[in-house]
Amino acid sequence: MPEPGERILVVGPSWVGDMVMAQSLFMTLKARDPAVRIGVVAPAWSRPILERMEEVDEVAALEVAHGEFGWSARRKLAASLRGRFDRAIVLPRSWKSALVPFLARIPQRTGFHGEQRYGLLNERRRLDKAVLDQTVKRFVSLGLPAEEAARGDFPIPRPALRRDDANLAALHAAHGLGRRPAIAMMPGAEYGPAKQWPLAHFRALAEALVSEGFEVRVMGGPKDEPAGEVIAAGLAHVHNLCGKTRLADTVDLLADCRQAVTNDSGLMHVAAAAGTRVQAIYGSSSPAYTPPLTENAEIHYLALDCSPCFERTCPLGHTNCLKQQSPERLLRAILSD
Repeated sequence: MPEPGERILVVGPSWVGDMVMAQSLFMTLKARDPAVRIGVVAPAWSRPILERMEEVDEVAALEVAHGEFGWSARRKLAASLRGRFDRAIVLPRSWKSALVPFLARIPQRTGFHGEQRYGLLNERRRLDKAVLDQTVKRFVSLGLPAEEAARGDFPIPRPALRRDDANLAALHAAHGLGRRPAIAMMPGAEYGPAKQWPLAHFRALAEALVSEGFEVRVMGGPKDEPAGEVIAAGLAHVHNLCGKTRLADTVDLLADCRQAVTNDSGLMHVAAAAGTRVQAIYGSSSPAYTPPLTENAEIHYLALDCSPCFERTCPLGHTNCLKQQSPERLLRAILSD
């Protein structure tokens, strides 16, 4: 009978894109010990994404609203996990994120210094932002021995989300999708408008793509539905799917698209992990810090003197970093592939 592997609990992040990038850590842990069992503490909304990751053995949903402390929910979850894990890796740097592994009495608890987590973590690592210069590197480093992690020269596996062909067929029928080659558009970015390409540009690009024989699928959550309507209204072969699909559906619909035009957002990382070619548009953020984790991507970034500012809204009031990236530029990139 094979020896049981180490049991590792990962406290996952609270954003879609970060949760996708966390798969690079899960892949690293499984590559080093195929017998390891990985559980992930995560917001309930992220379960559909985690269930598409071959490396994740268990999802422990934390039913706490974003920004809510949720003491009773954390204590109840910790009690259910007690005695079941050998090690915990805490990806967020907040104090409350380290509570569940501590209350579950997991013997080894690793994470970065942050918010006075003394006692909650018993292996606190200093974050060298010059060496660990990307979010995904920081995640992977916490699964490695400290000496190896500090060098920063370790490989980063690329996330890969499993596709469900039966679900995709049902989605085609439910939403009346056609047989034209499909291009996805993701106009949202939860962080703020300084990361959002103008809707007028998305609309102009959608019109041009339909003329070139493509179908366009606009994707996002319920908050993005009005933006999707601006892009799709009155256009044949353009489908506003914002708020009409589940997160798992988005994985399948993106995997079915030839390319995706997207802001630097969570769905950008979903598209990359689904295997879709990504046309990634950057404004206030930097492609050096949160790039799509795929070789099949083209980055659109003007690197103006004021970029990257990492602000939610443009401090100068013009958002030229986005406005000056024309629809024609994106159309040429799409058609050249």
